[in-house]
Amino acid sequence: MGGLLSATRMLVLGVVKLVGEAHGYVVRRELKSWSADNWANVQPGSIYHALKSLARDGLLEPVGTAEPEDGPARTTYRITPAGEHELRDLLARALADATAGVDEVSAGVAMLNLVPRKQAVAMLRNRLAGLEGQLAPTRHGVGAMREMGKPAHVSELFRLWLVQLEGQVRWTQELIERLEAGEYNLEG
Repeated sequence: MGGLLSATRMLVLGVVKLVGEAHGYVVRRELKSWSADNWANVQPGSIYHALKSLARDGLLEPVGTAEPEDGPARTTYRITPAGEHELRDLLARALADATAGVDEVSAGVAMLNLVPRKQAVAMLRNRLAGLEGQLAPTRHGVGAMREMGKPAHVSELFRLWLVQLEGQVRWTQELIERLEAGEYNLEG
C-alpha cells in the first residue's frame, strides 16, 4: 500500500476513533483544521473514498444516516475492532519504520496521541536505528560516484539524501527526548 494511501487511511481511521462517530464532513473539517490537505495531500474526495473503502473492508461500520435539508445524506461511521487493529499497524509502520514516507510519518505524528508514551518511544527508537543505519552508505555514496563510473554531479543526489537523512535523525532524536521528558498528552 502506498504512503499517501496509508496516510489517508490512518488519518481517517484516527479521526473517527478520536471523535467516536463521524460522517465525512466531520472528518474533512477536522483534517482541514490540521491543514492535512497541505502536508499529507488529503483532499475531500480521498476522505470520502477512504470512508467507503474502510467500511467495505470492515474497518469502519455505519451507525446511521442523516438526511439534512441542505445537502446529501450523511452516513455516520465508527471504528470497528478490525479498524483499531489496522490503525495500530499503520501507526507502528509510520513511527517505527525508517522507510516510511513523509506522508506516513506526518500522519503518524498527527495521531501520536493515540499511542501510549512508552510504545511511541520504542517505535521511534526503532525508526532512529534504521535511519542511523542508512547514514554510512549514504555518506559513502557522496564520494563513490566517480569510482562507480557515474557523472560527478550524480553525487549531488547523495548529498541531498544525506541532508534529509541527517535532518530526520536529528528530529527523531529530539522527539524521543521530548516524549521522555513528558511532553504532549499521549494515550495512557
